[in-house]
Amino acid sequence: MLIYVLGIAAFILVAICVIIYVRKNISQANIGKAEEQARNIVEEAKKEADSSKKESILEAKEEIHKLRSDLEKESRERRNELQRLERRNIQREEALDKKSDLLEKKEENINKKLEDIKEKKDSIEDLYLQQKQELEKISNLTYEEAKELLLDQTRKEIRRDIAVMIKEEEAKAKEESDKKAREVITYAIQRCAADHVAETTVHVVALPNDEMKGRIIGREGRNIRTLETLTGVDLIIDDTPEAVILSGFDPIRREVARIALEKLIVDGRIHPARIEEMVEKAKKEVENIIREEGEQATFETGIHGLHSEIIRLLGRLKYRTSYGQNVLKHSMEVSYLAGLMASELGIDPSLAKRAGLLHDIGKAVDHEIEGPHASIGAEVAKKYKESALIVNAIEAHHGDVEPQSLEAVLVQAADAISAARPGARRETLEAYIKRLEKLEEIANTCEGVEKSYAIQAGREIRIMVNPEDVDDVESVQIARNLAKTVEDELEYPGQIKINVIRETRAVEYAK
Repeated sequence: MLIYVLGIAAFILVAICVIIYVRKNISQANIGKAEEQARNIVEEAKKEADSSKKESILEAKEEIHKLRSDLEKESRERRNELQRLERRNIQREEALDKKSDLLEKKEENINKKLEDIKEKKDSIEDLYLQQKQELEKISNLTYEEAKELLLDQTRKEIRRDIAVMIKEEEAKAKEESDKKAREVITYAIQRCAADHVAETTVHVVALPNDEMKGRIIGREGRNIRTLETLTGVDLIIDDTPEAVILSGFDPIRREVARIALEKLIVDGRIHPARIEEMVEKAKKEVENIIREEGEQATFETGIHGLHSEIIRLLGRLKYRTSYGQNVLKHSMEVSYLAGLMASELGIDPSLAKRAGLLHDIGKAVDHEIEGPHASIGAEVAKKYKESALIVNAIEAHHGDVEPQSLEAVLVQAADAISAARPGARRETLEAYIKRLEKLEEIANTCEGVEKSYAIQAGREIRIMVNPEDVDDVESVQIARNLAKTVEDELEYPGQIKINVIRETRAVEYAK
């Protein structure tokens, strides 16, 4: 039993030893593998550390190179800036040196001139004293005595001037009283002649409906303002149903405005550009009417061979009145009368009729040319190769010059007969129109004025100035000066509004 137990124990011991030996071998093998792995890891770590070190060194070198380049660039720029500033300072110093030299030279010149002036002043004072002494010797008067004598003479002249001024003021006061009396009388006559003036200075244009009034006025009044500016005619839009009133003393302007407005109403497109186009067309149409009227007048009177420009001027007389009488009808009437009287007296009727038709031709342009219409008409006839007898008859029909033929005398008589017949003329209308024409003439004399229109029956003068020549301040000055001139040169009832308009337009085309 003991041997069996010992055998088992020995077997177990042997087994344990074998197991220990096997495990030891296995552990040594594992340790070897672990050491080999450790060596591999260490080598890889060394390799990675070496590569990281190299990369870090390269990056550091690149960064150092970049910083060195930036530093060199900045240093160059600073050196260049310093050199530029240095050059500027040198130039400034040179300029200051030059200015300093110039100032020194100028100071020397000024000092020399001051010395010269002082010398001349001293010499002038010496000459003045010498001349004063010479004058005292020549006149046997001292300086004080001569001064007193001169003052006495001046006092006498002043007293005389004061007396003249008093006399002139008395005469002026008398003229002013006469002027006031005439204004009162003229105003009363104008009121009595209101119907006649309204018939000759107003046109009524019919409208298809009252909505058209708003289109004629336009946004913020731009359409009606454009039409009034272009034609010089006042548009009156009141409560009159389906009608617009055109008011203006110039019949040609009024006719242009009427035709243009009627064309705009028919067309329906009413805006500033269209208004300008229609006004231009209306002006051409009126010009054609004027020529046709002149040709019709020559046909009816049987006068041929007139220059085309004279025919056109005759047509213009259709739109001119004299004391309320139409000048073209008056001229044709004078032509008939002069021809009839010439036939009765046995002299040339064609010459008398020709002179009679042309005797008032100057009234077609007398608002453009200074002077009496008889002299203007004679110059026009002479310009267009009319005979000397015709020229004399025109110039002499108001007795300004002596008539040189019987035909000229007949023209005088026919003119007086035509004007003197009952209902032919009204003096108030002629004075009214002349006043309006004079008002426009005064306005056109102002510098920078392009156009001027008398509107509102002469109660307003509308003036368009050139915006390039006249600014806003000068516009106010023009209005003030013109108001003073009108007060001095015109006689009129009530007051006249001076309206100066300065407008700038910018035009461009979209292509």
